[in-house]
Amino acid sequence: MSSYCHLWLSCRDTVEADTVSKTLLNKKLVACVKQFPISSDFRWQSGIEHNNEVMLVMDSRVDLFDEVENEISKLHSYEVYVLQAVPVVRVSKEAEKWLGKELKNE
Repeated sequence: MSSYCHLWLSCRDTVEADTVSKTLLNKKLVACVKQFPISSDFRWQSGIEHNNEVMLVMDSRVDLFDEVENEISKLHSYEVYVLQAVPVVRVSKEAEKWLGKELKNE
């Protein structure tokens, strides 16, 4: 089994989330993107900030992380964005076939 992962990324709004999603899907760097509205509190420049954002949870492979990060760096509006890869320990057989077909070749 390939090393699949979920990539997590918060975006400023749905417009940015849609742009990132479509770009990564078109380049076959992710196979699926789920969008969730979130409320975020975080430390920034010695203060505490609050934003309403959109969280992307994307199905991908660990070896595609650098390419995903490179594309996001061209599209994302934040000075510092947090892209995280969370390993997927197991995936159903049919989903693994689908991921293998929909993601860029290893």
